[in-house]
Amino acid sequence: MRRPLAGLRGAARYDGAMNRKLAGGAGVLVVAAAAAHLTLAERLAKWKPVDMPFHSAGLSPKEIQMVDKLVDACRLLNDVYWRQSDLEGLHLYKTTKDPQLKRMLSIMGSRWDLLDENRPFVGNEPMPPGRELYPKDLTRSQIEQYVARHPADKAAIYDPFTVVKRQGHRLVGVPYHQEYREFVQPMAQALREAAALSPDPAFANFLRLRADALLTDDYYQSDLAWLDLKDPKFDVIFAPYETYLDGLLGVKTSYGASILIRNYEESQKLAVYRKYIPEIQDALPIAAADRPSKRGHLTPMEVMDAPYRAGDLRYGYQAVADNLPNDARIHQEKGTKKIFFKNFMDARVDYVILPIARRLMLPEQAAKASGAGYLASTLLHEISHGLGPAFARINGKQVDIREAIGPAYSGLEEAKADVVGMFGLKWLVDHGAMPKDRLEEYYASYVAGIFRTLRFGTGEAHGRAEMMEFNYLLENRALSHSGGRYAIDYARMPPVLEQLAHVLLEIEATGSRARAEAWLAKYDKMPPELTQALAATSDIPVDIEPVFSFKDEVR
Repeated sequence: MRRPLAGLRGAARYDGAMNRKLAGGAGVLVVAAAAAHLTLAERLAKWKPVDMPFHSAGLSPKEIQMVDKLVDACRLLNDVYWRQSDLEGLHLYKTTKDPQLKRMLSIMGSRWDLLDENRPFVGNEPMPPGRELYPKDLTRSQIEQYVARHPADKAAIYDPFTVVKRQGHRLVGVPYHQEYREFVQPMAQALREAAALSPDPAFANFLRLRADALLTDDYYQSDLAWLDLKDPKFDVIFAPYETYLDGLLGVKTSYGASILIRNYEESQKLAVYRKYIPEIQDALPIAAADRPSKRGHLTPMEVMDAPYRAGDLRYGYQAVADNLPNDARIHQEKGTKKIFFKNFMDARVDYVILPIARRLMLPEQAAKASGAGYLASTLLHEISHGLGPAFARINGKQVDIREAIGPAYSGLEEAKADVVGMFGLKWLVDHGAMPKDRLEEYYASYVAGIFRTLRFGTGEAHGRAEMMEFNYLLENRALSHSGGRYAIDYARMPPVLEQLAHVLLEIEATGSRARAEAWLAKYDKMPPELTQALAATSDIPVDIEPVFSFKDEVR
């Protein structure tokens, strides 16, 4: 069984008043201790609440019941995510009487503010690099030294689906399905009940396989079944996939979920991208041995509306697209599925992207940024997560890239997807698959998107990635700055992006952790003029805060 909830350090609880210690508490929780100039109200103002309604019109009673069962499963998954992210934050979320603090916790899924370099917005505890997935005092070097002495334990410790714990002098990896059993078992049952209500036999089969996977931590067969779904009306993301919580080894996955309902009109427009994926892979600026053929691989793409999210898709950065699964074996065997969240993308463009472009870019270039251009760059970004090397080459052996690169992998991979995606858009234009007169629109939308992400700071993988991209473009004069505005050199953008794509692909192909860390460190500092420019956008929301029709229930 899951161990009881840990209390707040020092047995103190925060009740909404600054620096207030409650009776019986020995500690003090300080709101915005590391950034006293920011109040909770100021932090919350950076997030625009946006309704993400569930449209049930046209659905059958059974389909509506099925969605309700999927929501039940998502709520249970969300309970697990909190226990991976921040146990003390969970306790505070459940007990605080301060609506502002509760809302801030509900945005971040922890006590640490992504927009403030992951500093605490309540209390003083720094964010543990491994969150709740490792003992908080454990370091990466200690783990590496331990597995060098105990090689038989390495597989369990590095397993993406285990929580690392101490047992005496040993480190052990406890499987997720055991650690989170009290939530995983009813979660699997909810998926089975949803399957019984599904009018789509293939989707029902996938739900049953995914329920089985939750109880074993073996997602391989259910991932294959997920990729085999043919233009489903309903779909879900439902698994521990991403490693954003793991800043220690960069391998532990966190649970994430989203209910998906097909947007038929937009889905029909994806055929051109699907058709040319193998050719873009073959054209990448890297040795042929490091770009295995994508011919014959499945490339399912879906444009969906997401009426409910949970876990790592619910908190912090609001993804507008996803590319899954992350299993390199499946990438080689079948490929990946690209999912684009239309309702989230529309909200981001309307409330964030276009206002920032008008504020920071030359007026004539800002006018070229568009929702369609941003959608195109996002489509290619997600496609590009599945392009490039499948494994790293180290001493003549194939090694998982994520494990080889370590904690820097998330930022490196996000940058690779951005840059290779823009390389791919240029390839499509050059080969007549996309209109040549829209290329400047694509570049303007890409740069506008960078400004949006950089307002998160560099404490998160996407922010660190795009800070590096921005500085590289500036260094190589594809971007320039004058009078508080940024200008794109449209002629220089293609060769500079191709050059950067080569570097990032080569780092992944060679699995060089040192080179990845050095490259990101070289370029991840924000220039003073950009800091000043972004400050002028403080009245524009940094991102959206989804407001769902379904009530959140955290246990």
